Amino acid sequence: MLLNYKQYGEGPDVVIIHGLFGSLENLNVIAKPLSEHFRVTNVDLRNHGASPHSEEMNYPAMAADIVELMNALNINNAHLIGHSMGGKVAMEVALMHSQKVNKLVVLDIAPVSYPARHTQIISALKDVATSHITDRKQADAIMSEYINELGVRQFLLKSLVKNEDGEYRWRFNLDVLDKKYSTITANVNENNSCLCDTLFIKGNDSDYILPEYRDEITKRFKNTRAKIIHGAGHWLHAQKPVAVNKAINDFLTGL
Repeated sequence: MLLNYKQYGEGPDVVIIHGLFGSLENLNVIAKPLSEHFRVTNVDLRNHGASPHSEEMNYPAMAADIVELMNALNINNAHLIGHSMGGKVAMEVALMHSQKVNKLVVLDIAPVSYPARHTQIISALKDVATSHITDRKQADAIMSEYINELGVRQFLLKSLVKNEDGEYRWRFNLDVLDKKYSTITANVNENNSCLCDTLFIKGNDSDYILPEYRDEITKRFKNTRAKIIHGAGHWLHAQKPVAVNKAINDFLTGL
């Protein structure tokens, strides 16, 4: 599957991978500053953004998509940056196709299985999808019954678009993401390990990377270090973009 992508800048290659219910636009806050020193390829994962839809939704398939795109763009190897689900995709690429990865940056996710965290969000998205809304305000009102955080609702609403008939729809493939949710919360490859230099960046207020995950991280990624961004949660790149970008740039450039 050839993913939708946008490229910025010139220099060593960097591939950036967004999280669940997102799109490449969500990580422009990282892509644009990095493009001053790197050639950045920002991607839409399958079933997200403008990339093709598929009934298959698991980490081996998503990792294979990244490798296929890199090959199509003649990118022999690259630094990989991924947030949340995109971080797991980046880890899967590093574990299964280590020759394609120079350095790896994982934003606020660990190589572990997670319990369901998006039940209310999926219910909200379904309610919007089955309601005959005429504007985003109506969608936000519906979602507010399920989701208290305005920032989360605004993030999701970025993927609400009009189709050719003038009807609002979700750009991501909600049916498949719902059906395959257990494979999204599942772990990445548990048999392989990677020697690439790896940076895990955690939002201090987030519970996605916990101390008890340390052994799982170091077992798979032998050359790893960690950075904590204070005053940020799971959406650390949106909450503290300057600090996150500095941590990424310093790591990639060896400062």
